[in-house]
Amino acid sequence: MLLYSIGEVAQLCDINPVTLRAWQRRYGLLKPKRSEGGHRLFDNEDVARIRAIRIWIERGVPVNMVKALLDGKAQPDHTANWALLQQQLLTLLHTPSPSKLRRRLFELGREYPAERLIENVLRPLRSQLSGDHELLQMLRGLLDGVIIEYATFCMIRARKKTGPTALLLGWHNVDHIELWLEAIILAKNGMHIDILPGTLTHPQPQLFKADHYFIHSRDKPNTLQQKMLAEWWSLGLNIRVIGSSVRLIEQTEPSIARG
Repeated sequence: MLLYSIGEVAQLCDINPVTLRAWQRRYGLLKPKRSEGGHRLFDNEDVARIRAIRIWIERGVPVNMVKALLDGKAQPDHTANWALLQQQLLTLLHTPSPSKLRRRLFELGREYPAERLIENVLRPLRSQLSGDHELLQMLRGLLDGVIIEYATFCMIRARKKTGPTALLLGWHNVDHIELWLEAIILAKNGMHIDILPGTLTHPQPQLFKADHYFIHSRDKPNTLQQKMLAEWWSLGLNIRVIGSSVRLIEQTEPSIARG
């Protein structure tokens, strides 16, 4: 029987040894043999299992659910196949078929929670299409156009029901499509969204009357922006900073919207 060390199987399966240890210790996904010296040894069945684990995880299945799938104790969740959904949209972009792309995105919007669809499909797909090559720019532009169209649809639909009003804007460093993606999430949560899709260095949200104010920021607010936030909070504006910057700042102001 052919046996591999953890280093060999990590290289063979293109996985960090630390990850393999976590799969074994934390989740019970692997049961390697041990050498006389206590080192892990993997056979070909282990290699096949590791590759199967990778497939499920790359499709979006949480690690703690993979064991049940591998052991036949659970059925696969089609909503977790994020990589497959990305590929579907990418194929439609390369066709190109704007009408089919539009129809498929609208279907996905009905089938999946907005947050998961955006985080696991649309944002990774836009990242794949980033670059200076003209073809990539065209494909990303086509995708962005459909995203804006879908966001507008969600915003109009949300206004047909009772809900709180919200103003969505971004500071000067924001990717404007990120505003439309956030608009989808907020509209799906029942908010009546007004969006300022341009790039603003010195926004004045106090000029607009709304129940909630959302400012999208890619980076941690600088000193000037922190002063702006303090001023808006002092005016009683229910402002929340959203985007990747929220992981970099700690918001303790009690008037910030939590929803």
